[in-house]
Amino acid sequence: MTVTADFSKLVVKAYQEKSLAELVDSPVNALTGVSAGDAKLLKEAFNIVTVGDLGRSPYFRTAQALVALAANK
Repeated sequence: MTVTADFSKLVVKAYQEKSLAELVDSPVNALTGVSAGDAKLLKEAFNIVTVGDLGRSPYFRTAQALVALAANK
């Protein structure tokens, strides 16, 4: 199945033409708003290097779940 989406506001210009698989394997600073300095800190603190690492991180997934639960309260 082919999925297409406009990622122009979500990823920096150099990564906007990448496939979803390529984006998941891209450095975390491919995401708009994540600087090289932020990427360095994420690596040091959580060993997060790629977008996929960030998305699969138990810390961030737990935080997302807590936010969602609090919003539905």
